[in-house]
Amino acid sequence: METLTSIIGAINGVVWGPLMLVLILGVGLFLMLGLRLMPLLKLGTGFKLLFEGRNTRKGEEKDGEISPFQALMTALSATVGTGNIAGVATAVFLGGPGALFWMWCTALVGMATKFSEAVLAVKYREVDEEGNHVGGPMYYIKNGLGAKWAWLGTAFAIFGAIAAFGIGNTVQSNSVADVLHSNFGLDVWVTGLILMVLVGAVLIGGIKRIGAVAGSLVPLMAIAYLGAGLVVLAINADAIPAALDLVFTHAFSPAAAEGGFAGAAVWAAIRFGVARGVFSNEAGLGSAPIAHAASQTKNPVRQGLIAMLGTFIDTIIICSITGLVIITSGAWTSGESGAALTSAAFAQALPGVGNYLVAISLAVFAFTTIIGWSFYGERCVEFLLGVKAIKPYRLLWIVAVPVGATTGLDFIWLVADTLNAMMAIPNLIALALLSPVVFRLTKEYFARNGGPAETTTNQEA
Repeated sequence: METLTSIIGAINGVVWGPLMLVLILGVGLFLMLGLRLMPLLKLGTGFKLLFEGRNTRKGEEKDGEISPFQALMTALSATVGTGNIAGVATAVFLGGPGALFWMWCTALVGMATKFSEAVLAVKYREVDEEGNHVGGPMYYIKNGLGAKWAWLGTAFAIFGAIAAFGIGNTVQSNSVADVLHSNFGLDVWVTGLILMVLVGAVLIGGIKRIGAVAGSLVPLMAIAYLGAGLVVLAINADAIPAALDLVFTHAFSPAAAEGGFAGAAVWAAIRFGVARGVFSNEAGLGSAPIAHAASQTKNPVRQGLIAMLGTFIDTIIICSITGLVIITSGAWTSGESGAALTSAAFAQALPGVGNYLVAISLAVFAFTTIIGWSFYGERCVEFLLGVKAIKPYRLLWIVAVPVGATTGLDFIWLVADTLNAMMAIPNLIALALLSPVVFRLTKEYFARNGGPAETTTNQEA
């Protein structure tokens, strides 16, 4: 077992190493420049379309199973999770305050990546034998790049179907069980059973129920967490200028050891800022476009404009709040890491309350991640084995929830984290090769003064 762990650990060091981080940032920057900074310039347009897309009115576009708003909330339900609380804290602990700057950079270029993923997901999606719209990297690789690249789509689906059980299921349920036990004394097996029932109740209804739950729960939890974070920042207002100075200074110069903080080189700030940024917003990993493919829209670019908001909301807004709370509180030098560091930062400003706010937020974030990633895993296994495999996979998914809550997950986390990174490789290759399609569709869309581009959603290349 130790040998296997060492081998997988070595692979993990490669797939999450400098080459992968450069690849993710490089493809994102290439797409951003190819789109002529459109994701940044049209951010307001994206929010306008999001508001309009909360419901599909009678007589409007009906292709798809859920509204554009619900598609984004489903994608956000899977991305807004432990990465926003524990991931940001770990980045700051290992890379210093400068890591937050590199998380921002990752998110800014990641908006172009997420836009492109959703455009291709809608354009090349298919309708399965049950009448559901299915899409994502495996489909735009197959339909966009042709038969000679089909193996790449298969590889993505295999990595995604397996990685989902770790990243999106057992690791999440374990985090919930741990935080509820440490803060409220709830036995881990009780948490596991409760989560299993709740997850099962949502998954029985398929993507429509997942979309409905995500559409209700994600905005509520995000606003509540942001509200608490803003209260803490208001309390620590005097420390905000100094905190921002630390962020920008240590993004380009080493952070010296201080208190329980061991110090960090500039490379550590870049490495952990980029890695945790990608882990949090998933831009480039290829998971979110699976949800956007189910959107009720006939226009790929319109959904792309909505999809890119996911990266902005997840990292630029939510992760920034977490990072600034940690830095302004001074807790980043305490020696704590992960969720414990975020809890300490909130508790410093809100004694007796802050740690419970973090615990509840983490629990809700992780629950929505479980239901969001279940859909990703189901679509991957459907691509590999057909719709007949969905119900068995769903049953295994529900059973895995309490298992994750009650067992140690070091090995499972290592395998899942490795496969999660390997999902990005086929996706990034496809994004680069299909970028001319994205650029052309985007140009056509805005050439019509922002009106819907008259394009089909399947085989046009």
